[in-house]
Amino acid sequence: MASSSISPICSFLCIIVALSPLLLASSADSQLSPKFYARTCPNLEAVVRSAVAQAVAEEPRMAASILRLFFHDCFVNGCDGSILLDDTPTFTGEKNAFPNKNSARGFEVIDAIKSRVEASCAAAVSCADILALAARDGVVKLGGPSWTVALGRRDSTTASQSTANNDLPGPSSSLSTLVSKFAAKGLSARDMTALSGAHTIGQTQCQFFRSRVYTETNIDPSFAALRQGNCPSTGGDANLAPLDAQSPNKFGAEYYKNLVGSRGLLHSDQELFNNGTQDALVKQYTRNTDMFFKDFSAAMVRMGSITPLTGTDGQIRSNCRQVNL
Repeated sequence: MASSSISPICSFLCIIVALSPLLLASSADSQLSPKFYARTCPNLEAVVRSAVAQAVAEEPRMAASILRLFFHDCFVNGCDGSILLDDTPTFTGEKNAFPNKNSARGFEVIDAIKSRVEASCAAAVSCADILALAARDGVVKLGGPSWTVALGRRDSTTASQSTANNDLPGPSSSLSTLVSKFAAKGLSARDMTALSGAHTIGQTQCQFFRSRVYTETNIDPSFAALRQGNCPSTGGDANLAPLDAQSPNKFGAEYYKNLVGSRGLLHSDQELFNNGTQDALVKQYTRNTDMFFKDFSAAMVRMGSITPLTGTDGQIRSNCRQVNL
């Protein structure tokens, strides 16, 4: 917390520094446009929507996986498609960073969408933009809100495993850590709480919730026992459980109702409703799904504007897994 003894000059400078991520996001957002591909790839959104619908119909969990890919992309040096790059003998990407290794998935779906887009309009659309559209379309397919995706991102030629390890919030994060990590990307505590609602869909591995269901006290006992049934105290690290057992394949506000009932699966989930600053907002979302959908959509737009590459920066990758030769 800031001290009341801070000088006026320091206060002014601190405000400028604190706002700088927001100013960068606003500047970057002004270079993106929903109509960016109106002439070069007019069928883009229809192509992506069709491919995502097929993938989610085959495996509903894929909507959550693609949404997570987008989040993990944007939080590491901006929304630039860097998470899609494979490691090579001379290149270290982000796929083997701790938050992604053996858990990030959906890459083959993005590859399939890219192939369809290339067939429709070659060398025009970035992998970063395809990922942004696919994240939105997956949410819509499972009954969630839609939002306008501004386009014009370019693909990075670099990646940062160390930034992925440091900047992405983990499943054991405290509320203060969550707030600070989102603030570092120009996102508010309200944005953070709304975006956490993405956990209304998808599944997670036993290794990420074992400590919560065996050692924490702010958890419903019957819920803890239920999850222990598929997550032994040792072993079974990759065993899966739904983040929202009530409706894992439907995007809604049940996630927040679970938090109020002490049934958040991850420690970081329950931190949003644990005698903290977000308790009131969580309760509001349980009563007003429209508010949650509105806030989630707005936060997704802001997250999608985190320092993208635009203009002549970066490139349009022909293969999302590797930099153009």
